[in-house]
Amino acid sequence: MALTVVVRSGDLETPAEITLDSPRVVIGRSEGCEIELPDPSVSHRHASIRQRGTEYVILDEGSTNGTFVGKVRLSPQAPRLLKTGDLIRVGRVWLEVRIAQVPITQNQKLVTREIALGLVASALSADGRPANAVVRVVSGPDAGASLTLTDAERTYIVGRGPGLDLSLTDDGLSRRHLEIARRGPHLSVRDLRSKNGVELDGVRLEPDKETTWPLSAALVLGDSELCYEDPVRAALDEIARASDEKIPDREAIAAPVGVAVESPSARTSEVAPPASKKKPSKAPPAPVGRPGIGWADVLVAVLALSVLTLSLFGLWLLFRA
Repeated sequence: MALTVVVRSGDLETPAEITLDSPRVVIGRSEGCEIELPDPSVSHRHASIRQRGTEYVILDEGSTNGTFVGKVRLSPQAPRLLKTGDLIRVGRVWLEVRIAQVPITQNQKLVTREIALGLVASALSADGRPANAVVRVVSGPDAGASLTLTDAERTYIVGRGPGLDLSLTDDGLSRRHLEIARRGPHLSVRDLRSKNGVELDGVRLEPDKETTWPLSAALVLGDSELCYEDPVRAALDEIARASDEKIPDREAIAAPVGVAVESPSARTSEVAPPASKKKPSKAPPAPVGRPGIGWADVLVAVLALSVLTLSLFGLWLLFRA
């Protein structure tokens, strides 16, 4: 059975999801987690989901703000069985789990990173801050010109010709000189067989070969030097370096709209192991009272004493004869 995790928090237009079939799925703020959630209230290694046969259990990994299934907070390292439709809260982020026989997600690391970038981008946009990468001309005849990359996976053309995404006046450029595209969390560049070529961080690019453009590297074509800024990547790196943010006890974390959250009383037997069944201890027997002495008892005692006296008198006569 495969595990699908749906991110139900944030300002994403549609919930993001990923389907995995792994013995252990780590949820946290670190880039190496299978479910990367860039929120300061999420610990770097917050919780993990582990496969047990056809079932899955979740454990809190000693996080700062705890892990909740519905409204039930888990004790650290105490496993809890998951079922389809369960809502999990890690920090301020809500997740939904589904367990079914469905195809797993391809390129899981890339998809995980894209989900993280989408969460950061939606948060920046909600705050009115720019969320798109921007390519800038830092030197050359067109210094100050810029190109905003608004669409993922789209290619942008840079050159000296008209009607391009970034048209420059640099005489050292070919009409269609360079192609730029976003590939997941990175930008890539490709020299379109230009006359004077392209240098990336001092190394000449091979024509028609797509190459990743590092965030801090300079791109030189003709007499122009280009760099790019990515506010989403910068915010993601800043969140990754930050310390855990403690959620105040008074702060209420709203559940996703239209989704019912399971109450703490539900599935109580799965929250804690059942209490051991002890046999009821036997009460000590009540003390038996001493019976009272009646007239019949006195009569029996007198008769017994008489018989004893007669027997002794008989023995005395026998020995005297």
